[in-house]
Amino acid sequence: MGESVKSFFVFLEEQVLSMKWLNNIIGNILSNFIENEVLRGALQFFIYDIIKIFILLCILIFAISYIQSFFPPERARNILSKFNGITANILSALLGTVTPFCSCSSIPLFLGFTSAGIPISMTFSFLISSPLVDLASLILLTSIFGFKIAICYVLVGIVLAVVGGSIIGKLRLERYLEDYVQNIQVNNCCIQEVSLTTKERLLYAKKQVLDTIKKIYLYIIIGVAIGAFIHNVIPSHFIESILGKNNWYSVIIASIIGVPIYADIFGVIPIAESLYYKGAGIGTVLSFMMSVTALSLPSIIMLKKVMKTKLLLIFVMIVTIGIIIIGYLFNIFYFLFI
Repeated sequence: MGESVKSFFVFLEEQVLSMKWLNNIIGNILSNFIENEVLRGALQFFIYDIIKIFILLCILIFAISYIQSFFPPERARNILSKFNGITANILSALLGTVTPFCSCSSIPLFLGFTSAGIPISMTFSFLISSPLVDLASLILLTSIFGFKIAICYVLVGIVLAVVGGSIIGKLRLERYLEDYVQNIQVNNCCIQEVSLTTKERLLYAKKQVLDTIKKIYLYIIIGVAIGAFIHNVIPSHFIESILGKNNWYSVIIASIIGVPIYADIFGVIPIAESLYYKGAGIGTVLSFMMSVTALSLPSIIMLKKVMKTKLLLIFVMIVTIGIIIIGYLFNIFYFLFI
């Protein structure tokens, strides 16, 4: 029985999520036309990852969006307003995991939660977790790194969101939100939830797939192209010398490098995949992913419009320290994932 279950999960991970059969087919086709090994490898990586990511994304975003149609922002605000303390932070972080959007897309929701009178600790837990972890990224990460690393990534992302939001709440930093944010009033009792039919929910899910793909397709293509270049052109020893798990500074470098880059997690996963297979430490790779998605420069610029400099600096500092700690822990305990 145990072997059957293990075989099922191996099949699910390798053939369904990773689509290794697709990679083999593409490789066989290209080998008939391209003799140059580097060029063939780069094209195989690019075509395979593009097809795999878009197939998984369309299916996952459709399913997640259909579920989301039962929980519009109004209902989410009403639910969150009934909780407090660590439970509220956990729920806010979990809410962020079912919003498959980038940080710039989660900021309007953050603003809506804040204006609705939801405590700042909860809104920041949501703001951290929303771009960092979601159900779609869990599946994509599983297709590359396996179940263990993917699940641990999601768990530590939620922990970072809960801890970060809790710290900001304890510091009572509401006064450092911009004045217009504090003055927005939302009359929750006047909010009416609209009941949708099954057909309307399906149409909503379809629209979310199209809208999300339109927003992120370019970042995915660029990310896969960079990943293909790293995977087939840059020597492994070069990556290992800078980002290898045995280098004490690798996590810090990866965290800093990620900040100026703007991409959602779907665009950065192919780059992380290439770095990992070229010898970068798993903690270093995950720190890079987290800094790109949670601390990208464009999202920081957008956040500056809703919070004052002191609160923004505290937010960035808390998230950066958390990301670095997580990176080192993954590098130290990497043997647990082998």
